[in-house]
Amino acid sequence: MKKLDHIKYLLLCLMLGAVSLVQAQGAQTAAGNAIQKFEVAKQGQDILIRFDLKEPLASPPVGFSIANPSRLAFDFTGVANQLGKNSHAVNEGDLTGINVVQVGDRTRVVLNLVRNLNYSTRVDGNALLVTLSPMVSTARDGGRIEHFAREAMPEAKHAVRDIAFRRGKDGEGRVIVDLADAGTGIDIRQQGKELVVDFLKTDLPENLRRKLDVTDFATPVTSITTEKNGANVRMTIVPKGLWEHNAYQAENQFVVEVRPIVEDPNKLVQGSKIGYQGPRISINYQNGDVRALLRLMAEELGLNAVISETVTGTTTLVLKDVPADQVIDIIFQQKGLDMRKNGNVILIAPRDEISTREKLEFESKQQTEDLEPMRTESFQINYQKAQNLQKLLTDKEQRMLSKRGSAVVDERTNVLFVQDVPSRLEQVRKVIAQVDIPVRQVMIEARIVEATDQFAKNLGARLGISGKDKYANWGGQNQLIAGDAYMKQLTSQGFVTGQQMTWRGPEYKVSPEALINNLNQVNLPATGYKGVSPTEFSFILFNAAKTKFLNLEISALEADLKGKVVSSPRVLTSDQTKARIEQGVEVPYLEASSSGATSVVYRKAVLALEVTPHITPDGKVSMKLKINKDAIGAETRWGAIIETKKVETDVLVDNGGTIVIGGIYEIRTRDDVNKVPLLGDLPVIGYAFKNTSRQNEKTELLVFITPRIVSETVALR
Repeated sequence: MKKLDHIKYLLLCLMLGAVSLVQAQGAQTAAGNAIQKFEVAKQGQDILIRFDLKEPLASPPVGFSIANPSRLAFDFTGVANQLGKNSHAVNEGDLTGINVVQVGDRTRVVLNLVRNLNYSTRVDGNALLVTLSPMVSTARDGGRIEHFAREAMPEAKHAVRDIAFRRGKDGEGRVIVDLADAGTGIDIRQQGKELVVDFLKTDLPENLRRKLDVTDFATPVTSITTEKNGANVRMTIVPKGLWEHNAYQAENQFVVEVRPIVEDPNKLVQGSKIGYQGPRISINYQNGDVRALLRLMAEELGLNAVISETVTGTTTLVLKDVPADQVIDIIFQQKGLDMRKNGNVILIAPRDEISTREKLEFESKQQTEDLEPMRTESFQINYQKAQNLQKLLTDKEQRMLSKRGSAVVDERTNVLFVQDVPSRLEQVRKVIAQVDIPVRQVMIEARIVEATDQFAKNLGARLGISGKDKYANWGGQNQLIAGDAYMKQLTSQGFVTGQQMTWRGPEYKVSPEALINNLNQVNLPATGYKGVSPTEFSFILFNAAKTKFLNLEISALEADLKGKVVSSPRVLTSDQTKARIEQGVEVPYLEASSSGATSVVYRKAVLALEVTPHITPDGKVSMKLKINKDAIGAETRWGAIIETKKVETDVLVDNGGTIVIGGIYEIRTRDDVNKVPLLGDLPVIGYAFKNTSRQNEKTELLVFITPRIVSETVALR
């Protein structure tokens, strides 16, 4: 027994402490107060640290602690560092080292700890006394209290100004508390599965006395309750699953971070960081007993270990500044050992022994399962089809039931009857509880906006010279009257291209027809545009004998057309379920077969929206979209042309947010000139011998998507 105690003492002296190196600023020490030396002593379970300064301090420095890794820090304002170096190894109990760093006129002292400790400070003349003591648990709360910060200014009125919650980039929940001053005393402890934070002697406004439900942030934190607790303010943080927390304070802002942990049964120290995380130790172990070394390492890590009697032999290790869990891993590899974790107890034994034991245990479970009596249990399926769950449980490739188990469905009541051993029935119950849940629904609204801006300008002319045929035997008066009547008729009806007018005089001796032919030597009129007809202006010039006529017609068009078509299909569907909605017509057209015969087939010209939504854990909506907007175009001898616009994409959108997933912007410009050579180039007069046309068309198509997650309360209503 004395030999083991002696080995334990030597190992504890060798294994404690690694010092975190901190780069100091190499500036000259400012004039004024300075830290000249420090001393460390252990008194029972407490650790006493004495810092000797050049001048007395007016008040104890502001201190704060870090939970992981365990650190205590004190800021000395207007104090320099005269210790000669920045890093000091201590290795006294739970205190492994002290770092002293000066930046400008401020010096920070960092105490590196193996575990979290309580601390108190006291000014004694030119010295500052710091007492470190182990954490104590209270019978009332059942958890270990961590005094995060002592009350630095008792005369100040402490208060909580605001409470906020944020989600970090790695999925951690971050509780942010704004305090009225930086000297508020804070205690943190884990009480059961909850994290309790007490703000000592602090007021809380009425609007902050509430419970925050933060489940939708997809972090380990589910709720935060803040309330008055006597003279203090108590904040209760309720996480879920495996988690770890870290707390820090910057000026008046106090932050608690709760990170998720994925449990690894092969790791001695659970945590979110990759690699070894145990306290760093230095060890020089010469030809010592392996069992004794493993026992001491388990004590160092705070583990409940059961070491098999078959673990024997000696080992020699010379390690410096190595994590304790890595030391155990090295011993396992050297001696062919392995471990298995059951709750908070680990079993250490040779690898072959553990494999044999697990094999026997597995065979024993198989035999017990083969002999275990069968039970039948019914499960009422509410949100799924019982047939689907039956296929899931009895799948040949991944069977969840035992080889004797079976599942039967009653289609009328949608009840699933499962017959199996009790252990498998418990697994089936868990599977059904995870699968048979109401599916969240999503409303997807699409807006397809097609805007057109069309402008056309057209100018043309017709020019013709007309002559009147000779009369056979007219009277003078009648000829004059005939000419007036003819002119009146031209004036009332206007000039029309290709018009051939005849007039029969009321009195004639011989009965020929008075014929006037309109000849169009220039025929370049303005044309219509999109159903808009041009405006015409015409006039006639003739000689005194009314035998020659010059006919001129000017036609002009200027059209400015603007339009907007908005299509808004919307569809409601369940999470991860495809939905489609369409509206339109089916256009027939002829299709020839290989034999030469033709048949009528139909092709759709529709407005369609097809979507498959997926609700992400952070409350966004991922969608696989397919949008069609067809229109009937020009006719051909085989049928109508279908003008198609289509968008297929995958997008991620915030709940209730709108995103533009596609757009087509098209511009068409056309200038036409049709003229008589040479004559059309003449200034001013040339407009009577040419036709000019200008068209400018702009078309823009945009597709907007807005998903909205339908809450359960709205769905029930």
